[in-house]
Amino acid sequence: MCGIIGVLGKTEASPRIIETLQRLEYRGYDSAGIATLDAGVLTCRRAVGKLSELVNVINADPINGKSGIGHTRWATHGAATKANAHPHVAGSVAVVHNGIIENFRELRDELTAKGVNFRSETDTEVVAQLCANYIAGGKSPQDAVAATLTRLTGAFALAFLFEGEDDLLIAARRGSPLAIGHGDGEMFIGSDAMALAPMTNRITYLEEGDWAVLTRAGVDIFDALGNPADRAIRIVNVDQIMVDKGEHRHFMLKEIHEQPSVTAFALSHYLNPERTAINLPEADIDFSKFDRIVLVACGTAHYACSVAKYWFEQVARIPVEIDVASEFRYRDPPMNGRECVMFISQSGETADTLAALRYVQGKAASIIAVVNVAESSISREADFSLPIMAGPEISVASTKAFTCQLTVLACLAILAGRQHGTIDHAEEKRLIDALMSAPRLIAEAIKTSPELNNASRDLAKAQDILFLGRGPLFPLALEGALKLKELSYIHAEGFPSGELKHGPIALVDDTVPVIVFAPSGGLFEKTVSNMEEVMARGGKVLLITDEEGAAKASDGVWRTIVMPKVNPFIAPIVYAVPAQLLAYHTAVEKGTDVDQPRNLAKSVTVE
Repeated sequence: MCGIIGVLGKTEASPRIIETLQRLEYRGYDSAGIATLDAGVLTCRRAVGKLSELVNVINADPINGKSGIGHTRWATHGAATKANAHPHVAGSVAVVHNGIIENFRELRDELTAKGVNFRSETDTEVVAQLCANYIAGGKSPQDAVAATLTRLTGAFALAFLFEGEDDLLIAARRGSPLAIGHGDGEMFIGSDAMALAPMTNRITYLEEGDWAVLTRAGVDIFDALGNPADRAIRIVNVDQIMVDKGEHRHFMLKEIHEQPSVTAFALSHYLNPERTAINLPEADIDFSKFDRIVLVACGTAHYACSVAKYWFEQVARIPVEIDVASEFRYRDPPMNGRECVMFISQSGETADTLAALRYVQGKAASIIAVVNVAESSISREADFSLPIMAGPEISVASTKAFTCQLTVLACLAILAGRQHGTIDHAEEKRLIDALMSAPRLIAEAIKTSPELNNASRDLAKAQDILFLGRGPLFPLALEGALKLKELSYIHAEGFPSGELKHGPIALVDDTVPVIVFAPSGGLFEKTVSNMEEVMARGGKVLLITDEEGAAKASDGVWRTIVMPKVNPFIAPIVYAVPAQLLAYHTAVEKGTDVDQPRNLAKSVTVE
């Protein structure tokens, strides 16, 4: 994830920004830049490569001023070039940005028609140019930002600096995290508490949809509707900052809330600059050379593979086999040399998965690693390694790594479809547009947390819970059951909805809650029939659906959680959120150790 810092200080901003960006290097980056205000004049310096390159640029051409913003960027939308590095300056506005602007093409076309000339390939420049256009039309900086935010679709964190305004910074958060730091006559913006640690331990975390107007005297925060919002100042222990939970009670909850940001980051990494095609910067993979795909993983990653089977077979029409890594090599599966075998692992060190990879070396046409740790054993030993870009995941129960695995596997399925000729360019773009909406929809899904928390009070009393889903939502039922077992120690099982009547319905009575993932669509009516079978036997149904589904099937349902309307292609990614939150809140209700469940480890490095 890219890093953001903003400073309204008493001393020169440039050295402080550089120091802070160095603290954010762990996020990964390939360019960096800063912008400052000196006597009201906006100045910008950018460089490709490590921060040392930016320091060299500044040493050769100093940049002054006590107000500034800085950014470390991992090339996503647009190559790693100086022109694409942040901050982006347009007119009197400088902007840094994490996230993804879904409707950048429409906004860019609109501004181009007005005579605006774009100098980069990034979606971020659209934000700067749009805001500058509003200021040129007579709006104040604050009103221009407010107008700009209403035009943006996506998940993002933004920081704005304005020429002639030495005592003004504006920040906005929708999906991506952002924090405000309070100093003595100084104010700061940062991606997290780690970014702000050298300057203050007094932190305010912006909530979803918030935007903030900072001066050295303090900050005014507004919610998504533009109403003034009161957000608490927290004292963050410097010793805790390296493993900071932010405003969240547990790392798991923090990592659930990071999902809009990290999925946007993963998406941008695998899309071309125009966001019309899939691009693999690390690998030259041609799926047309393979006659089948084999997906191998353990635990949550195995369920990500189960979702991906639907994608590869439906989009690319390539047969897919899925194997549990611990069983794969022992059944001695035959290989004909035309397989693509993918190994999915958060840590990249999972012993069973690594052993399976070593089994297929020299037998398969291509070995691909989909991992979160670039220097891991699985990554190093594969032919190609594709990062999921989730960032550090502390909680044992995987959340953001799961959604990032799904995101990358969805990108690969689209690429495979294009290379196999089963989808044309228009269909590829349609699927990509659906994927680009995922970060925003994940942020919407997170808003169901209070309702899921209420449901968890009853679920925590159950001894057995069933999860149901159809199509690619069936693997999500398996994942939901696994999460609940891991965290709350309640026995839970996941089934295909249609399989219920072939045995599992014998378990249903009024003490067994049944969780149903059922977005409206082609399979919805059949799922409703399965729900009716449960309710006829006294079972309590918790239905997770959208408004259309809720309107059709709410009669007799114990509880209904209303999700945003989603394209069916990305439903497993978005519906993962309530599965995670349900397990989280139930575990909290039961008082278990959420981040470190009993008997479990984050990385299983023994067979």
